Amino acid sequence: MATDSHGDFAADPQRQAVIDLLGVLAYGELAPDLGDKAEIAQLAAAELRHFELLRERLKQMGIDVADAMEPFVRAVGIFHESTAPADWLEGVVKAYVGNGIAVDFYREVSVLVDESTRELVLEVLSDTGQAEFAVDRVRRAIAADPIVAGRLALWGRRIVGEALAQAQQVISRRPALADLMLGGSGFDVVAVSEVFNRITAQHTRRMAALGLAA
Repeated sequence: MATDSHGDFAADPQRQAVIDLLGVLAYGELAPDLGDKAEIAQLAAAELRHFELLRERLKQMGIDVADAMEPFVRAVGIFHESTAPADWLEGVVKAYVGNGIAVDFYREVSVLVDESTRELVLEVLSDTGQAEFAVDRVRRAIAADPIVAGRLALWGRRIVGEALAQAQQVISRRPALADLMLGGSGFDVVAVSEVFNRITAQHTRRMAALGLAA
């Protein structure tokens, strides 16, 4: 059974950090997709393949995927509960923004793990077509009704705020992951802020691709 004890962290911080990274990635692959439209089926299949890759790697480490994911269930659940979309279009923006933030966060961490783990993380983070799909649908919607742009821009700001708040909660409670992400310095508010500033800058560029103000 995976554990959250500081004792295990002290004994083998790198191993626990990798387990945390793979666990949160695996749980993210099971998060709600954009909806039940036919166009989404291919994206969902790709996410399932990614999940299977992560489960297999964790199995090789002697860790059950459910145990690895468990520490992140609450944070992800709170995020989804607080950002329930009002309509399908908000769901598209949520998936696009949320996935983009997650990708940036995991890329920050992946540069500090072993090469084999890094290759797996980058494969799981590979674009499945979701970004192109979202940009196309949102731009079409704005072209048809420009007034939706303001509402969706506000929605995007809410998504990024909630996502970063939960991400900060996660790394503050997972010492191995925090230590890895911050280059061995442990949880530090200033260092975390610098990481989140870079993620926010990427978010601004993604919102511009949608045709929305960040």
